[in-house]
Amino acid sequence: MMKKSIAVIIPVYNSETTVINTLESVRLQTYGAANFQIILVNDGSTDQSLLLIEEYIKDHPELQFLLFSQENGGVSNARNTALRSADADYIALLDADDQWLPEKIERQMKYLENPAFGIDFLACKRTHQQLLFPYKADKNHLAAITFRRLMIRNEAQPSSVVFKRKVLKNTGFFSINQRYAEDINYWLKVSLNNKMFILDEELIFAGGGKRTFGISGLSANLKEMEKGFQKNLRDMLLLKRIGWLEYRLYSGFYTVKYGFRLLRNNYLKLLGK
Repeated sequence: MMKKSIAVIIPVYNSETTVINTLESVRLQTYGAANFQIILVNDGSTDQSLLLIEEYIKDHPELQFLLFSQENGGVSNARNTALRSADADYIALLDADDQWLPEKIERQMKYLENPAFGIDFLACKRTHQQLLFPYKADKNHLAAITFRRLMIRNEAQPSSVVFKRKVLKNTGFFSINQRYAEDINYWLKVSLNNKMFILDEELIFAGGGKRTFGISGLSANLKEMEKGFQKNLRDMLLLKRIGWLEYRLYSGFYTVKYGFRLLRNNYLKLLGK
C-alpha cells in the first residue's frame, strides 16, 4: 500500500542551536523521509539559522525541501506561508526547537489511515506529559479533543499535530494577528468541523525537555499568553460559539489560571527549575 505524502511545516526564528536536530528527527522517521515535503520558513532570523539550513539541504539531496525567507512576522504568519505551499495528503506541524521520536509519524498514521476511527486531526503526548482533566484516553489509547475541552485546557502541543488536508480547506489558516496562544485559537476553529484526538503515547521531545510555560519561547511571556487566551474568547464570542454569560465565566476562569501560573512559575524558579 502506497504511503501518503506529508507536508512538514517548520517555522524558524533564531534557532541555530536546535534546527539541525529538528531536521534530523524528520529524516530519521521510520515512516520514511521520502514521503515528506519539508517546508521551512526563515522568519527573519538574525543568527546562523538560515546558513545552517541551506547547508543541511545541500547535504541531503534525497529529501524534498522548500525554503522561504521573509521579514519577521511571527509564528502564525510563518506557518501560513508554508501552508500555502503545502501539496500533500497530510499536514504535520513541527517547531524548530522540538524533535520527533523516530516512530512518531508512523504511529500516528496508523490511526489517521484507519477508517474505523474517522480521525481528521491527531496530536500525541510530549515526553513526560500526562493527560490531565478533562482528557482521558479510551481503550484505543485515544482521548477526544472537543471545543469545550479546549476551552478548559489545551493538551495538543503544535509539534505533536498531524491533520488531513481537508482540515486546511474547511478551517483556513492561522490568525496572523496573534503571536500568543495562536495554536489554541486554531484548534478551536478546527474543532467546529473535524474529529480531533490525542494519542496517549509520548512521541515528541519538546523545547529541549524544559517545562512548557514560563521558561523559554513564546510561552515564557505569561502576560502575553493571558492576552492571547482572552483574545481567543473574544473570537469565539464573535463566532457565536459561546454566549455572553459563558464569555464572562471563561474570562474569570482564565484570569484565575493566569494568577496560579504566575505563582507556580515563581515557585519553580525559586527551586531552580
